[in-house]
Amino acid sequence: MELSSVLLFVMILLPLVFAALVAMRPREHAAGIATVGMLAAGLVATLGLFQFDWSRTAEFQGAGSIPWMPSLGMELSVGVDSVAMLLVALTALLGPICVIASYTAIREKTQTFYAMLLILQAAMFGVFCARDLVFFYICFEFTLIPMYVMISLFGSTNRKAAATKFFLYTFTGSVIALAGFVYVAWYHANVFTEGEWTLAIEPLRQAAASMPADQQVWVMLAMLAGFAIKVPLFPVHTWLPLAHTEAPTAGSVILAGVLLKLGTYGIYRFVLPFAPAAVVEYAPIIAIVSIIGIVYAGLICWVQTDVKKLVAYSSVSHLGFCVLGLVAINNAGLTGSILYMINHGLSTGALFLLIGMVYERYHTRSMRELGGLAYKMPIWGCFMVYFAMASVGLPGLNGFISEFLCLMGTFQADANWAMVSANGDGATPGATFGTLGPWFALVAGTGMIIAAIYILFMVGKVCFGPLVEPQQHHDDDDHGPNLPTDLSAREIGVLMPLAILCLVFGLYPKPLLVAVSDPVNQTVSQVVEGYRAVTPMNPVIDAPPVPAMTLRTEEGAAQ
Repeated sequence: MELSSVLLFVMILLPLVFAALVAMRPREHAAGIATVGMLAAGLVATLGLFQFDWSRTAEFQGAGSIPWMPSLGMELSVGVDSVAMLLVALTALLGPICVIASYTAIREKTQTFYAMLLILQAAMFGVFCARDLVFFYICFEFTLIPMYVMISLFGSTNRKAAATKFFLYTFTGSVIALAGFVYVAWYHANVFTEGEWTLAIEPLRQAAASMPADQQVWVMLAMLAGFAIKVPLFPVHTWLPLAHTEAPTAGSVILAGVLLKLGTYGIYRFVLPFAPAAVVEYAPIIAIVSIIGIVYAGLICWVQTDVKKLVAYSSVSHLGFCVLGLVAINNAGLTGSILYMINHGLSTGALFLLIGMVYERYHTRSMRELGGLAYKMPIWGCFMVYFAMASVGLPGLNGFISEFLCLMGTFQADANWAMVSANGDGATPGATFGTLGPWFALVAGTGMIIAAIYILFMVGKVCFGPLVEPQQHHDDDDHGPNLPTDLSAREIGVLMPLAILCLVFGLYPKPLLVAVSDPVNQTVSQVVEGYRAVTPMNPVIDAPPVPAMTLRTEEGAAQ
């Protein structure tokens, strides 16, 4: 059965319908309605996973559109390839988990909270399913409103400043990105269609790739202004730790699990294919910025005493690896980056859940006031160690394969080692098209060492050693709203799916690798061809690339 566009539209609309129901029904029903709504949208997304034809992963399936302003070329168009489908699945998984995890954490203004969570879910689905720039941009921008409300109303003591900073940073960047989108649409209308406008992504991609290199630079910078802030990349990352720290647990999980991926997804979907020549030329600069973020954020994590802020800064470091893989512009780098989007959402989302569970019991996140909790909360301690190891990239868990591929792609993308002639004379095995190389990979690799230090220090301090509890806790013995000392069955239930997937994707990542192979090959080809089409021939960079990675099916056919 073919994936239907109706299914995609229903998946996007269902959370909005249930958000309206939450607003209309009594507040004591809000959590139940939100749970049903999230599960219903997740069921539709699961049905889409089964209907998706995984033998045609590079094609946009479920394509369909609803006319909106035909005279201006505006439609609400949807369609997903395997990369978008996997991110839809991640969003569908985290949505119900966030609702169920909030049952005891959110006790006031529940209708507002759950309605915002459902609206945010619909907007995130829309971003990944959109095949029209207007629809994409509306959904991309609309994620700001519910997240702003969630932080400002349900966050910690400094929530107003955090929400305002989050909104101003991301909104400003998005407006600049919009200018880049509009310029591409104008260029297409005036150069290719004699004034007839379209905002469909594919024809605009083809038009943008043919732009002169100097114009591509401005388009790239405009788009990066929006997407780099969303990632976020150094030095526009300062809104993220504050937003993460002040947000409620569900807000932090969605922010780390999905919202940050809107930035990396935007770079993958728009920046690379829309401005290929500019990306190739400026890849070393983008890589340097990413590496600075990896090391700098890691060093900040090393000295943190707030465990939630530590995990927040770790996201800046982790997403630096993700962007580094993207600008490697080869199979290994892009594959690692896409897997990083998924795996980071699983492991870091789980860490924020665990920190939220401790905060409900002790009302503090300070490592000066918490210690040895594994003795009093052994189940929580087991999960904490497990997900910390997944986050740090322990072989056998999901984080390892992502970081390894990002670094391998960076290492291989070395113009100085690439083929120097069309027949392959002088080729170094494994070298690919690109402008990075071993030194970039070596410096970025130090971030993995720093990550091991701060993660292990955090786990050792919070989980092991002498039992340390805040004095206020001893005075009033407050364990939160009727919560047991260790994790409840509900809390274990929200963590188990994430724990299982971290292990499965760590031990057997082949299904993910095969699923993204064709879209990655297509994107790399688009960037290489776009670069060569508008750039004077370079005897080193323009040599035929050696495939960075070959995947094979059970029958041995190359993927």
